[in-house]
Amino acid sequence: MQFFKEAKKWIGEITEISLLLIALGIVIEILFGSTVPFFGGIVPNLTGLLSTLGENGLVGLIALGIILFVFHKRKALA
Repeated sequence: MQFFKEAKKWIGEITEISLLLIALGIVIEILFGSTVPFFGGIVPNLTGLLSTLGENGLVGLIALGIILFVFHKRKALA
């Protein structure tokens, strides 16, 4: 059981680092006004994801709700 707790902890930390890198990439792309080589077009990918969720109506809204629930639950456990 200890292995699963450690694995869950590691996955949570990797997720948090990934979210921080995404936020950093968004800020850098906004500051420079174009894509930055290392981050590779985060803003267009994010806007594409949001438009896809928006086009799907109720299913997109439910998917967005599930995504927000998972991230909110993760923050509450930390």
